[in-house]
Amino acid sequence: MRRALGRGATLLALAALTACSGSPQGGAAAPAQGRAILLRGLDLEPDSLDAQKARSVEAQRVLMDICEGLTTLDREGAVAPGIAEKWTVSADGKTYTFLLRHDARWSTGQPVVAQDFVAGLRRLVDPHTGSDYAEVVSVIEHAPGIIAGRRPLESLGVLAPDPYTVIVKLRTPAPYLPALMAHPATCPVDPALLARYGESYAHPGHLPSDGAFVLTRWAHGSYIDLTRNPYYWRNSATRLDGVKYLISVDENAELNLYRAGELDVIGVIPRSEFGWIRRNLGSQLHIAPWVGTYYYGFNLRRAPFKGQPGLRRALAMVIDRDKLTRLVLRTGEQPAYGWVPPGMAGYTPQSPAWRSLGAAQRLAEARRLYAEAGYSAARPLRFTLKYNTGEVHSEIAIAVASMWQRALGVRVRLRAEDFSSLMQDIERGNVQMFRSSWIGDYNDPYTFAQYFKSDFGINLPHYDNPAYDALVDHAEAELGPARRRALLERAERLLLRDQPVIPLYFYVSKHLVKPRVTGWYDNVMDVTYSRELGLRGASP
Repeated sequence: MRRALGRGATLLALAALTACSGSPQGGAAAPAQGRAILLRGLDLEPDSLDAQKARSVEAQRVLMDICEGLTTLDREGAVAPGIAEKWTVSADGKTYTFLLRHDARWSTGQPVVAQDFVAGLRRLVDPHTGSDYAEVVSVIEHAPGIIAGRRPLESLGVLAPDPYTVIVKLRTPAPYLPALMAHPATCPVDPALLARYGESYAHPGHLPSDGAFVLTRWAHGSYIDLTRNPYYWRNSATRLDGVKYLISVDENAELNLYRAGELDVIGVIPRSEFGWIRRNLGSQLHIAPWVGTYYYGFNLRRAPFKGQPGLRRALAMVIDRDKLTRLVLRTGEQPAYGWVPPGMAGYTPQSPAWRSLGAAQRLAEARRLYAEAGYSAARPLRFTLKYNTGEVHSEIAIAVASMWQRALGVRVRLRAEDFSSLMQDIERGNVQMFRSSWIGDYNDPYTFAQYFKSDFGINLPHYDNPAYDALVDHAEAELGPARRRALLERAERLLLRDQPVIPLYFYVSKHLVKPRVTGWYDNVMDVTYSRELGLRGASP
């Protein structure tokens, strides 16, 4: 995103042709007759479409259609060239040189240049931005000091020696860096347009795009319109005129829209309808492993779980995850005993030592640990579990609380909150146990290992174990793939012994895709770019 003052006029002109306010009733306007508009469902409103500030999965889905990083992902979820057509790494693994393609353009028509990526990464780590994803790039030289406010932005180890070369200097080797550069948080920004629009930079009519589509309309709570970007470097391969994301927080309503032909793709499958869907829409149903873990987290800075690894382990041991996935979830999810989900490239997921115990032995050991922590039938453990509102979260909480009570006599108060209130309570430490999840940002186990480092900003349980930090740090600096993998696996085993969270299940991606959609694919990252898809019988 470049410098010339007149660039915004081009973008605004493009937006004026395609953007207007939502319909008076707030419903989604129908696609123009004869145009190839893909209709995709969103089950939650994106928290933002500012690449450096957005944190929700829904926001990332939309942003992947709008912005393109130095790299992108292929159909298998592996790293592939993006705005950078190639890259090299130094012998010590600490310096990456990305060479940008000369035909990359913004939706304003201006070239995408190296300084735009420098500006984007600096903005990501700038404390004034307040990005939840700043810590994800802490491996870049001087990033931790900048995030902490101790160093100037200009010291970040990202350089632009010429318009088409980006050099990234790292504190330690990071073989996952090219994959990380596909994450929307690392997308470039236009310093001139950012300075002009400030807080409204990410609004329709202001936000430029270096990806396949441009944000042209956002009717909050209803829909988001994206229009094809004619300046995208591979626009000739794009088969759609645009994408409309319909927002529907009710999963049954979303299914009804799909069945009525008003959605082409949905990513939330109502559990109550899953059997019917399998029988009647089986050829349109896509289920695939997804690198995400649903968990209950402990507040390790507050009673009753502070300094009580045995008690935390006892609670983890008596949860029947097979029953949860088979009888409560019922839509293909896999029981989770470890932290890192299956499917991560070159990694063997780990399990706690107690998983090998039979049911009776496991229960006996859990009761021993529970008593050792000072609890009994006469003095039961009491605490509050907070989770965000939603039918599935409530049903899981009720089922797990019942298992705890039957096995150990635990008394749990269940409290559902809206997502923003829950996050505020977690950030303020006003929780004892909470529901959350972690979705891998790139296809490497480090994205899961980093989450529990004591200095990682999104370490919600506040897990702090120097031995764990040391193992992950050593893995980060290790160039040998086998040694690196062994260090990360040791770290996961240590984590599972300390039990800062209780993993419950591994996510799977679930989509219904209309037969008229061509080119659909699944992968462990659950990334299906709209630019790869087409509509049968439509010609953009």
